[in-house]
Amino acid sequence: MRLWDGSPLPEGLRTRLEQEYAALQFTEEQIRTLEAQRRQIIRTSDDPLIQQVRRLMALRAIGENIAWVLVMELFGWRDFRNRRQVGGLSGLAPVPHQSGEEEREQGISKASQALIRAIAVELAWCWLRYQPESTLSQWYWQRFGNGSKRQRKIGIVALARKLLIALWRYLTFGEVPAGARMKA
Repeated sequence: MRLWDGSPLPEGLRTRLEQEYAALQFTEEQIRTLEAQRRQIIRTSDDPLIQQVRRLMALRAIGENIAWVLVMELFGWRDFRNRRQVGGLSGLAPVPHQSGEEEREQGISKASQALIRAIAVELAWCWLRYQPESTLSQWYWQRFGNGSKRQRKIGIVALARKLLIALWRYLTFGEVPAGARMKA
């Protein structure tokens, strides 16, 4: 390792870089080990939660990480009775403001873990890419496709909420989201 002018790195900087690199390698090895353990559990376990993970992974656009987080953090520990509970717990429900005759939206509630919202939005983008023929994707493109960048961002949050509700129905009642394709 050398500096921009070709001179050697100062000894203290070189030592610190080597320590940081060793720590990074150790952390990456731990992550690989944990992911391998999780893959083994998904392949072999008969636990009902793991069966839900496998069912989600059967849909195109949903991978191991998203399926695992959705089941373990949202669907696996709570029996939802209706779609409003799913939207509310995910933090993607709209928050209306009503005062006298004035009514306006204040955005989404954000009353959940940020991880769930982030995963749901990421899943919505993946859904648009890998499930373009689905009813949800068609709804998004008809409603927000010709809008501005800001409108598309608002629309993706709405799609994320609708998608979580559709996945809840899929896991609870066996209703595959309309137009969705399964993995080969």
